[in-house]
Amino acid sequence: MRKLSTRDVVAPLVLATVLLAGWWLTARFSGIPELLLPSPGTVVSRLGADLSGPTIWPYLGVTLVEALGGCLLGAAVAVPLAIATHLSRWWEAAVRPFLGATQAIPAIALAPLLVVWIGYGQLPVMVLCALMVFFPILIPAVVGLAHIDSSVIDAARVDGAGRWARLAHIEAPLALPHILSGLRNGFTLSITGAVVGEMVMGGNGMGTILTLEREAADTAGMFATLIILCSIAAAIYSLIQLAERRLSLVDTPVRP
Repeated sequence: MRKLSTRDVVAPLVLATVLLAGWWLTARFSGIPELLLPSPGTVVSRLGADLSGPTIWPYLGVTLVEALGGCLLGAAVAVPLAIATHLSRWWEAAVRPFLGATQAIPAIALAPLLVVWIGYGQLPVMVLCALMVFFPILIPAVVGLAHIDSSVIDAARVDGAGRWARLAHIEAPLALPHILSGLRNGFTLSITGAVVGEMVMGGNGMGTILTLEREAADTAGMFATLIILCSIAAAIYSLIQLAERRLSLVDTPVRP
């Protein structure tokens, strides 16, 4: 397992500094109106005002609950389906064409149908999030189960381990890094799904805040809201990855 190196910390900070400097230079010298491209200073001031006030936190909580619920719902369907696909070649052959067809449908295009079927509120937003994270969780799980060293499975079979015992004690633990990778990506995507769902179907989350800021042409507010969402998604992604490192579940090769 590769330990966290200085490069892993310094490289993102350097890139962030370069991007921030490019943003400031563009806003300062390009002549673009402040309404279209607010300066970093303006956005930071607005960000501080939003975070220090009580208004935004309930909306942020709603969005995080929707994102978490949608991600768990998507995982509750995707992981068992991946296991069923791994266990049964007939099932894999049966569902493969349908999975490919459904993947071609943009999940957001189903939002109007979800409103008709379920109505408004948090539940349809969660279902939309689940649809968006389904394949990002399913595919790594299927790949992880399919690429387990066959010699390990054969040794367990020789020792008398049954099919379900091999799955529970060998295959699932070995595929767990792939499954957790899908969950990491799925949760960050679920935040996007929650915000978009709120903007399309209504709600009381960060999507509502963005809609109000858009209608008021509050560009600095939109920048600040997006920074909050991106920061939370990046923090959760990093925390899950850190937990994987701590548990020795991720084995990343060292590259020069």
